[in-house]
Amino acid sequence: MKPVPPAVVVIVVAGLAACRQEVPPASTARLVERASAAMGSDLRLSVYTADEPAAGHAFDQLSQEFERLDALMSVWRPGSDVLRINAAAGERAVAVSPDVREALRTARQISEWTGGKFDVTFGALSDLWKFDQDQDNTIPDPAAIRARLPLIDYRQVEIDDRAGTVFLRRKGMRIHLGGIGKGYAVARAVATLRRAGLRDFLIQAGGDLYAGGLKAGRPWRLGINDPRGPAGRSFATLDLSDGTFSTSGDYARAFVNDGVRYHHILDPATGQPARGCRSVTIVADSPLLADGLSTGVFILGPEQGMALIERLPDVEGVIVTANNDVLVSSGLKDKFALIAQPTDAP
Repeated sequence: MKPVPPAVVVIVVAGLAACRQEVPPASTARLVERASAAMGSDLRLSVYTADEPAAGHAFDQLSQEFERLDALMSVWRPGSDVLRINAAAGERAVAVSPDVREALRTARQISEWTGGKFDVTFGALSDLWKFDQDQDNTIPDPAAIRARLPLIDYRQVEIDDRAGTVFLRRKGMRIHLGGIGKGYAVARAVATLRRAGLRDFLIQAGGDLYAGGLKAGRPWRLGINDPRGPAGRSFATLDLSDGTFSTSGDYARAFVNDGVRYHHILDPATGQPARGCRSVTIVADSPLLADGLSTGVFILGPEQGMALIERLPDVEGVIVTANNDVLVSSGLKDKFALIAQPTDAP
């Protein structure tokens, strides 16, 4: 196991303002930026290029791809693959897109790695805990939560690639791809940009980010968000090139009741918000794996979560614990710099 170095860094908020601001020579490459909304988050693209029209066209293409995937994976849009799977739970298999099947196969692998702490069937709780568009800051009845726990079991998701179907074996089960869907979309976006001939870019969708190539000849320098600080405040920076990181935190969709923070990252064993971490950032080659692992490690907690990070090849991570300690995996020690200790607050 790789040794864990002293405390330092955590969560991602792609701070474009935190990037180095080298000025390219006239008539050569420069930073081109585009932004829109996608999958319930801001979608941002920065490209270091001399061909601004190509960057704009590529952004239009990836925006269309995010829209297509949202139509398949949403739990809000009528007719999505996810809603059709859920509606047929315990009754029949449903023909779905290869995209949804691929996301579910990766989700199953992450579930195995995390001992079931990452589990897309947590959707059985989604109408009790409301942290999406319908957030109402209410705490569900514990008895109602306990009644749903038997419906959470990733092993009951049957994926048949030959038939092109997915089947939830128990009636009342629901899948929710909120913990992995944007990572899948970012991976597709990276492929879109590279097909367009773009190599030096930064793409962010919510807490999922991929840095391709270089910015003005150097790795992209990204701000890492303070989980308890004011919006947009970074407490560290991370240099990244041709890699992804994804952050899960207890602050983006949350409320505080009687001094207790309630948030959207639920432990499938209890149906309650996981309590061991404030944020987890995973650095990896694959946006899809990073997205799911950031959630799974968050629920595992600091000790088990960091042990998993150190075991997995080509995976690194940063954990801010519930006690505001900062843990960094051994492979990141030369890629980040601490600005200030993160803010300590409930």
